[in-house]
Amino acid sequence: MSSLEDQPPGDRRAALVHAAEERGLLGRKSLHMAGRFSEALVEEAKRASGISETTDLLTYALIKVALEDAFGERLLARKGRVPKGTFVAD
Repeated sequence: MSSLEDQPPGDRRAALVHAAEERGLLGRKSLHMAGRFSEALVEEAKRASGISETTDLLTYALIKVALEDAFGERLLARKGRVPKGTFVAD
């Protein structure tokens, strides 16, 4: 099975939305959120994601934050270990 990064953007998005649904994260909508954002940021995010509706874009962004793997945790778990050749050619 390929990773999400190997799939076309729409397929990755669909897989993340499906995972969020399976975890019960997309239930009844009862919370209202509001914010002010740079128009350039929103337009670029829409272009990059292929999402045209602002509400859908915000939902997708929240799904990514909730489900993406924990890079920070993995980085800290390395505890100073750096693979051989990282800084100098072997």
